[in-house]
Amino acid sequence: MRSTRATAAVARLNARSDGHHYHLVLTGDGLFKLSEPSGNTSFSNALPLDEFVRMVDAMGPQKIRRVTKSDAAFALQLVRKPKT
Repeated sequence: MRSTRATAAVARLNARSDGHHYHLVLTGDGLFKLSEPSGNTSFSNALPLDEFVRMVDAMGPQKIRRVTKSDAAFALQLVRKPKT
């Protein structure tokens, strides 16, 4: 199903947002909209899948990524050293 990515993005947004619950609306022409449960307020225009997922992922409070010591050490190794 095409809308699985969009549904997962809305589920992530609902998990991050306290006090707000969002719904996914699939239009007849295959575009996606974000609205409130009553359906009265639409939070976005109808968007294609990729744009909709990007927009929903950018909304609301962002989850802070946990960085382990190993991740930090690996990131330091990825920095290019200037040639002398």
